[in-house]
Amino acid sequence: MNDSMAQPRPGLAPLELPGWKTALGWSSAILVSLLFLASGIWKITDVQGAAMFMAQAKVPEALSTAAALFFGIAETVSAVWILVPRFRRWGSISAGFLLLAFLIYIGVNYNVLRGQDCSCFPWVRRAVNPAFFVEDGLMLLLVVFAGLWSNRPASVRSAVMVVGAVAVFALLSYGVTEARQTGTRAPATITVDGQPYSLERGKIFLFFFHPECMHCYAAAQRMSKLDWGETKVVAVPVEQPQYGAEFLRETGLKAGVSTDFAQLKKVFGYTTYPFGVALENGREKAPLTKFEAPEPAPALKRLGLVQ
Repeated sequence: MNDSMAQPRPGLAPLELPGWKTALGWSSAILVSLLFLASGIWKITDVQGAAMFMAQAKVPEALSTAAALFFGIAETVSAVWILVPRFRRWGSISAGFLLLAFLIYIGVNYNVLRGQDCSCFPWVRRAVNPAFFVEDGLMLLLVVFAGLWSNRPASVRSAVMVVGAVAVFALLSYGVTEARQTGTRAPATITVDGQPYSLERGKIFLFFFHPECMHCYAAAQRMSKLDWGETKVVAVPVEQPQYGAEFLRETGLKAGVSTDFAQLKKVFGYTTYPFGVALENGREKAPLTKFEAPEPAPALKRLGLVQ
């Protein structure tokens, strides 16, 4: 009779668990999984863009890329674990730890980060303010509900395999992206200040920016003090191009303004502003994604674009 259908099977929720607890646990797990999966996959597939957001959130530049990979993997693994009943308790613990660590970090750096965008998603803008803690607190509550009535974790080997698969995917994605971002052929001509402009000769630096982005503003001010020599600078506003010339006047950066953002974005794999592309004789030498002080000056000097 041990194989009777009346006996509970390992890995399934206890039969006596009230329906409302099962529904709340599953609903919370699905919502948390979707949020963490979106955030984690974005970091994995756009490591440089995620690293830029982290640098803007005061993560040291030298650690920003490694941090983007680590948190992308951790968030994706947590999303998978919390969705699978036999891993759900581990998933809720790991997701809860990540949220608590994030909240503590923002709290410690609140005075510095207040008012800045600090979202886990590039398409969602969330400023650091009191509401930020309420939103993440609600997310933490969902994590608690997801794991509160979950079964004891099982199958350590399978859980480790999930970690390995996500890590391999992340590293492969990062490697492919890095390989594609050098040697790309630039468009022969673009429009700069309303006139055709050749990208096929000499050294050119494309600077992608948003006129209202304070990180872009500070970076442009620092670049305005550099000795560019024979290098030409082309500023590419990603939004509100009508304010591009005013942005350059206020920052002091000497550059032409191109409105061909859509075309250049497709060619160079633009991530998020501020963003730069170093060109030489019509080909990409390197993308620049780090603009927190003292960058990008050291990178530009290594590439031979400034003196």
